[in-house]
Amino acid sequence: MSIAEIMRGVEEVLPLAELEQKLASGKKLKIKAGFDPTAPDLHLGHTVLINKLRTFQDLGHKIQFLIGDFTAVIGDPTGKNKTRQPLTSTVVLQNAKTYQEQVFKILDEKKTKVLFNSTWMNKMDASGLVKLASRQTVARMLERDDFDKRYKSGQPIAIHEFLYPLIQGWDSVQLQSDIELGGTDQKFNLLMGRELQKQEGQMQQVVLMTPILEGLDGAQKMSKSLGNYIGINEPADEMFGKIMSIADNLMWRYFELLSFIPIETIEKHKKDVAAGKNPRDIKFLLAFELTARFHTKDQAAKAQQNFIARFQKGAMPDEIPELELIITEKNIRIANLLKMANLVDSTSDGMRMVKQGAVKIDGQKVEDPRLEIQAGTNTVYQVGKRKFAKVALNNK
Repeated sequence: MSIAEIMRGVEEVLPLAELEQKLASGKKLKIKAGFDPTAPDLHLGHTVLINKLRTFQDLGHKIQFLIGDFTAVIGDPTGKNKTRQPLTSTVVLQNAKTYQEQVFKILDEKKTKVLFNSTWMNKMDASGLVKLASRQTVARMLERDDFDKRYKSGQPIAIHEFLYPLIQGWDSVQLQSDIELGGTDQKFNLLMGRELQKQEGQMQQVVLMTPILEGLDGAQKMSKSLGNYIGINEPADEMFGKIMSIADNLMWRYFELLSFIPIETIEKHKKDVAAGKNPRDIKFLLAFELTARFHTKDQAAKAQQNFIARFQKGAMPDEIPELELIITEKNIRIANLLKMANLVDSTSDGMRMVKQGAVKIDGQKVEDPRLEIQAGTNTVYQVGKRKFAKVALNNK
C-alpha cells in the first residue's frame, strides 16, 4: 500500500515531511484517534476517521482507539457557539459500550487497543490539573476560532472549556502517539498534543486531518440532530435506500471517503459515467459495499433487490415488520396509528406526511389526515419510500 492510499481523502498533514520520515523508518507506529461517546450511535460521518485507522492497521501499525469518557463529561467546545451541557458519567459509559460494539465492524478487534482517558485523568489530582492548565495562556486559547468568535460576540466561555484541548493533548503524551488522526475542525486540539509532547521531551506526533463528511442533503455536516445522517446500525434496507438517495455528484465524495475500492477503480467509474453510463448503476456498487460492511453480503444483496422492486417496479419489500396495536376505542386516527407503529416521530408529523401524500395503506395513498382506522384490521402501512409496517389493530 502506497502513501497515496494513506493520503486518500486527507485534508491536511502537519508536518508532511515528518509523516514521510516516520513511515520510511519501518517502525510500527502508534496511531491515535479519540472519540467522545456523546451519542449512542455512530454514523457514516464518524467512519471517515475509522476507515483511515483501518488503512494504518492494514499496514501493520498499532491502533490506539481512545474513548474520551473523561473529556465527554466536559464536552468538546469545538464549533459550538455556547457552553455545552455536561453529560453524566452513566450516559457516557452506556454510549462507550455501543461505540466498542460498532467500531469493530471496521477495525480488527484483535489488533486494536481500546483505551479510556479516564484511566489517567482520574488519577490526576487538583494540583496536577492546575499544573496542566499552567502550560497554556488564555491568549493562546482565544486564538481558537470558536473561542474567539464567542469572546468577541459576548457569548460566555466557561473556564472548564479551556481544559478540553489541554486534556486531549495530554492524552497524546500519555499514549506517546506517533500520529494522531482527527477532523479538520479539531486542528487546534490536535496541535496541542504536539506542543505538550514537546514540553515533555517526547517525539512529536504528526497530525493527520480528514474532511467533514456532508450528510444526505449534500450541504451540511452529517449529523443526527440535522436528520441528514446514515447510522451504521440502521437496518440494511434503510441504509441501502439512504445511500441511493444521495445526489450523483455527492456519490464521488462518498466513494473517496467511505469506500475501500482502489482510487484507480473510482476514476474508471467516473470515466464510465462521463461516457454515458447511468450513475445509478455505480451508486449501486457504493450502496452494496457499505451495506455489506455493516451487515452481510447476503443482506446487502437482499436490500438491493428490495430497492429495485420498490422503486423501479412499485412493489413492497418481501419482509415487512409485523406488530399488534391495542387501542381502547373502536377507531384510531391515522396519524395516531402511525405514531404508535413508530413510522413517524409524532402525530403532527403523521398528519404532515398524509398531507404530503407520503402515506399509503395497502399500496393506496391516504388523502384525509383525519382518517379513522377501525379496530380488527390487519393492514400494511407505508410512510415515505422506506418505512413499512404490517399492523394488526385490535381493541380491548
